[in-house]
Amino acid sequence: MATEQNTAPPRKSGQAPARWLTRIHTSLYLWTGGAIGGRMGTSPVLLLTTIGRKSGMLRTTPLIYLADGARFALVASNGGAEQHPLWWRNLLADPRAGVQVGRQNINMMARQATPEEHAELWPRLVAVYGPYADYQKRTTREIPVVILERAEIMLRDTGITTA
Repeated sequence: MATEQNTAPPRKSGQAPARWLTRIHTSLYLWTGGAIGGRMGTSPVLLLTTIGRKSGMLRTTPLIYLADGARFALVASNGGAEQHPLWWRNLLADPRAGVQVGRQNINMMARQATPEEHAELWPRLVAVYGPYADYQKRTTREIPVVILERAEIMLRDTGITTA
């Protein structure tokens, strides 16, 4: 009898529980319009939907954010790991994104902050979520600040279209 072998690389400890918690967080946020899951402590949380760079599937991640006028600023910290978070790698491949803040859905385009924007926004982002400063100390990479700006695009469950 032939058996299938798992050729995938071993998962890092804690990946499965983190993925499970993210799914629960996202579901509660969607179900309640952010009444549950819309804050992490005192920090505001949005849902970011990206297009998987390998799968082409829509991927939704809850993230702490800073509202800056009509745009949002995010930190691609990955907890201070040496590699960028998957959501940022997805946006580097395709900058179109959907954002849900509370019950409001917004079509956005992502880009990395300029050095000047990074210098201006970083202290404000650390004020929103203090551990970002520790995450920067853990890694040799400069943690990107990601700017989300409104766009006339749509991400749909059945595919991606532009308006």
